[in-house]
Amino acid sequence: MKQYPCILTIAGSDCSGGAGIQADIKTISALGAYAASAITAITVQNTCGVTGIHAVPPTYIQGQIQAVMTDIPPISVKIGMLNDAGTIRAIAESLHRFTPYYKYIVLDPVMVSTSGCKLIEDDAIEALTSLLMPLATLITPNLSEAEVLTGKRIATIPDMEKAAKELLAFGSQAVLVKGGHLNEAEMCDVLYIKEEDRPHLFSSPKIESRNTHGTGCTLSSAIATYLALGEPLEEAVRKAKAYVYQGILSGKDVHIGEGHGPLNHFFAPVPLRVNEE
Repeated sequence: MKQYPCILTIAGSDCSGGAGIQADIKTISALGAYAASAITAITVQNTCGVTGIHAVPPTYIQGQIQAVMTDIPPISVKIGMLNDAGTIRAIAESLHRFTPYYKYIVLDPVMVSTSGCKLIEDDAIEALTSLLMPLATLITPNLSEAEVLTGKRIATIPDMEKAAKELLAFGSQAVLVKGGHLNEAEMCDVLYIKEEDRPHLFSSPKIESRNTHGTGCTLSSAIATYLALGEPLEEAVRKAKAYVYQGILSGKDVHIGEGHGPLNHFFAPVPLRVNEE
């Protein structure tokens, strides 16, 4: 039987098309996989910022997940914006229920948007760490998110390595601390895989561009897609970072919106792949 490799993204909707569900679907599609989605919140936002968040009722989030899982079982699940504890509990319950239906979970603990807008309620952070992180194959916090989760300032690459190892205590199989806001000449992300007990560093030149809206969403979706396509975790991260880098590079001189514009997700689209079962 022939099948498309499916990735389910569970995240918020960005009406301006640069981040959230929209960025996830673009990424998954550009890499040649099939994107299904469960929307957790409707945001009012554009490239300049977020001005409103309306949470989807937990029963409807669970209904969306069930509809996908029971009809088009995904290989990977990517989880993004989760505004409140009720949403997190609903997702955790669904993932426990449908454990045999998927192989990987990539959790991007989104807390603040590129424009600096807070996207998660305070009581949701405890639910995130206790209910979802233990289920994750990989979590992908940026520096500010890693600081919130560890309670420590992160200013250097050794700090990132320590934070990544410390964050494994929340139960995920691996942690990728993203260093995009590190005050260094190069970008550096640190991957720590529990079973290997050592860090992997991924470095790339910094690109001067305002078009970085949705970069974190794109990276986590790309990792989930490469895992679904059969890549081991370290290689999935490497390929996903290369995809994001080229997306930023190819879209850096394009003017879309008056704030932080999106990267170019379709700089080299791949035809939809078909797996033989």
